[in-house]
Amino acid sequence: MSAEERQCLECGTLLRGRMDQKFCSDQCRNSYHNRHNSDANKLMRNINNALRKNRRILAELNPTGKAKVRRDVLARKGFNFTYYTNIYQTKSGTTYYFCYDQGYIISDEKFFTLVKKEEYIN
Repeated sequence: MSAEERQCLECGTLLRGRMDQKFCSDQCRNSYHNRHNSDANKLMRNINNALRKNRRILAELNPTGKAKVRRDVLARKGFNFTYYTNIYQTKSGTTYYFCYDQGYIISDEKFFTLVKKEEYIN
């Protein structure tokens, strides 16, 4: 094989055509990128699943927009306290943790106040 001959990065097939071509087909290109990104995709998928589950739990326990719930109730339903989409801190120092539009304030060790942030909804 000469210096000008190129091979598909996925299957090794000899490439003909454009000089910047790296793959012989869309299937090889997709397979290559899926394999190289699988760890990152798996991590992101797991985090997104945890965030969606947290939001579902908060929405289920907070149908009216404001509710008080025991920490152990959230934990029993599978709420993962590590994951949230953003934090909002008021001027008075109150910290709100949000999973998209559903949020909570840690009232004390045992209770959380659940809130819904209406500004997120168009």
